[in-house]
Amino acid sequence: MMMGRGHGPGRGLTRPTEKAENTGMTLRRLLDYLKPHRLPLLVAGAMIILNSLAQLAGPYLTGRAVDQFITQGDMAGLNRTMLLLLGAYVVAWLTQAAQFLATITLGQKILYTMRRQVFDHFQILSLRFFDQRETGDLMSRLTNDTDVINRMLNMGLARFIGSLVFLVGVLVSMLFLNWKLALISMSALPLMFLSTIYFSRRARVAARKSREQLGKVSTELEENISGVRVVQAFSREKEIVQEFRKVNAASRDANVEVQTVTAAFTPTLDVFSTMGIALVLGAGGALVIRGDLTIGVVVAFLGYVRRFFHPVRAIGVLYAQVQTAIAAAERVFGLLDEVPEITDAPDAVEIHAAEGHIAFEEVTFGYEAGHPVLKELSFDAPPGQMIAIVGPTGAGKTTMVNLLMRFYDVGSGRVLLDGHDIRDLTVDSLRRQVGMVLQDTFLFSGTVLENLRYGRLDASDDEVIAAAQVAGADAFINRLPQGYQTELGERGSSLSQGQRQLLAIARAILADPRILILDEATSSVDTRTERLIQAALAQLLQGRTSIVIAHRLSTIHDADQVLVVHEGRIVERGTHQSLMADRGFYHEIYTSQFGNPE
Repeated sequence: MMMGRGHGPGRGLTRPTEKAENTGMTLRRLLDYLKPHRLPLLVAGAMIILNSLAQLAGPYLTGRAVDQFITQGDMAGLNRTMLLLLGAYVVAWLTQAAQFLATITLGQKILYTMRRQVFDHFQILSLRFFDQRETGDLMSRLTNDTDVINRMLNMGLARFIGSLVFLVGVLVSMLFLNWKLALISMSALPLMFLSTIYFSRRARVAARKSREQLGKVSTELEENISGVRVVQAFSREKEIVQEFRKVNAASRDANVEVQTVTAAFTPTLDVFSTMGIALVLGAGGALVIRGDLTIGVVVAFLGYVRRFFHPVRAIGVLYAQVQTAIAAAERVFGLLDEVPEITDAPDAVEIHAAEGHIAFEEVTFGYEAGHPVLKELSFDAPPGQMIAIVGPTGAGKTTMVNLLMRFYDVGSGRVLLDGHDIRDLTVDSLRRQVGMVLQDTFLFSGTVLENLRYGRLDASDDEVIAAAQVAGADAFINRLPQGYQTELGERGSSLSQGQRQLLAIARAILADPRILILDEATSSVDTRTERLIQAALAQLLQGRTSIVIAHRLSTIHDADQVLVVHEGRIVERGTHQSLMADRGFYHEIYTSQFGNPE
């Protein structure tokens, strides 16, 4: 099946539509992260209950002080009550602190787990997935969205449970004191409930839009920081600033919408809670005047009512925040639910020491359905041969290498290694047989030594240095400030393109693969360095199968086979000498570079 885009992989040209998950399902998946952490949950739960009981004691003790001690002039009883009240507040403070510590620890563990899962999942996703997504958006999901979820599971969930427990306690206390006054005070609850539903729905829509816009801001930042040299080289600073302002403004407007909904929600709940307090004050005052109720009960009731509407309001606000977390969770789970395109077959076998016999049999492949890049392409490369692939840009040369590495699977036909369809081999063992040196060299932050050792972590320092010497990189490395211990900037930006390519060649040499792929590996080095590399590669390639993609045809004179690819087909094949004698397409390409050798 041919999928993807255009005539080669690229990034950001399309973005698959994200499907929002069912809210209940998303919440259940989020709560699943709590299951492995039962002890912190039990501690937090116990602290929440103790904290609620301590806070509930306040209004009761206050009302008792009014009715039994203040009105009776009992100073001793008042002092005892005040000590009990002080003790209750101390317990409330200690349990609040313990609850905070438990939930913070729990939240950070969940954040660590979720980010680890997303990052681990990135490693098994196929190149096609990354071709079709913006890097900045993926980074935003891994960092910003997981942080939003963490805040909800961390403090938000604890506050929600605490408010709920406290709400039940207040309700029971009010009913115990006077059930009629309790019912009057709760008359505003239906209005608060309806307001919560209305605002939370608006909050979820706004939150999802805000998360998406934040991902676009991250994408713009990542692209323009990475491409700052190109921006400055073409004097595109003003245009880039304008583009970023548009994206940033869209993110600002989305965030303003979220904050507006939240800002309107809180005072709406405050109005209803004030209404409840006014009803209690009026009805309670009337009952006191009639002699049906004591002042102490009214005072206690007012304390409970204030506390009653606080958790109700908090639950409403937290419910709106949960909508933001759900929107973020949908984006994170959308990543975790991505199914890797390239996976091991159930009966896949490992290949430990390949001979290096490569064959393409009637291979057809395209990145987009209906637009094949390779068309019924076949060739055979016996072990130890050097195969050169030449042709114009877009002919499908790099695609052939991508299929051999199984970055993508063929649409039809087969790619064989030592007679095995590579789809029957484990991906890891297949790629361990192959070393790649690409035209666009990627180096990681770290020392030169660490970058060279990337393909073989158990290599000794002497083996690393020997590989650098073979690649002709040792001389310039020793001229660096700290030699092999020199820290490289992001992507090795402190080195020239040629130096980065020499390091990439040394890295491949150190890995000692059975198959070596060179994609324009010497395109960015000077002629003298190219000759040194060619001499080193001639020694290295002995007994190994190599595939060399070259536009600079002077590097492939000694190739055992030259495959000339045009519009996805092999139009000519042979040695350099035989193809020149045929005076066909290869002869035309060669003479366009070097003139007619005759």
